Amino acid sequence: MCHDVDSRPPAPPRSGAVVERGLLTLTSEDGTDVDAAFAAPAGEARAGVVVLPDVRGLHPYYVALAERFAEAGFPTVAIDYYARTAGRAGQGVRDQDFDWQTHMPQATAEGIDGDTAAAVAHLRGRTRPDLPVVTVGFCFGGSNAWRQAEGTLPLAATVGFYGRPQAVGDSAGAARLPVLMVIAGDDRATPVADQLALAETMRAAGADVETAVYDGAPHSFFDRASDQWAEASADAWRRVLALLDRVAGSAPTGAGAAS
Repeated sequence: MCHDVDSRPPAPPRSGAVVERGLLTLTSEDGTDVDAAFAAPAGEARAGVVVLPDVRGLHPYYVALAERFAEAGFPTVAIDYYARTAGRAGQGVRDQDFDWQTHMPQATAEGIDGDTAAAVAHLRGRTRPDLPVVTVGFCFGGSNAWRQAEGTLPLAATVGFYGRPQAVGDSAGAARLPVLMVIAGDDRATPVADQLALAETMRAAGADVETAVYDGAPHSFFDRASDQWAEASADAWRRVLALLDRVAGSAPTGAGAAS
């Protein structure tokens, strides 16, 4: 499991007003109704975020993270993966008793990508058709974010925290989008060397890959309660926001230019 039950994301290094927050229903490309959380900042949207949660799906941590991104100036949707096999989440979010071990292996790349595409469409429908969108994933979601760097979805870039290279598969050899890999130096789930090797594979395929290794940091260090890793969390925030600022600054003029 990526985060403790009571974990919440650290605050971003810049903060503004959040004018809208709440739960919503998206309709995925295969017609499945999917739970999601949405948060929007005040002011004009320059880029958007789709949050890909860890194995627990739409846990309160990721509802809070959507709000943190909105505070930083980016409209955000966080999605749940499991409606196809587990049904809708009670009250819109997965609780601590959710049996993710049964349902996570049944989540498919096609389903996750369809849900991601629905989230992108929602963000663009609420802002503008050419909004550049970045996926930001954690653990299981981090693996999927790295996989999505192959560029088959309308994304501008991807960010993955604590992903597993073996879950990226052949997509690594087709990567073409900018990627940020946030790597815990003491990640017991995946050796750092394996993640750096994945970065080299994606670079060889043509992707612009940035790696950030935090020596000694454990899997799931990105937590406001982890005082020991506060600077690592702050640096991770800075890198993620810098990537978002970069894609916002080079926003395409046509609706399909980032696809």
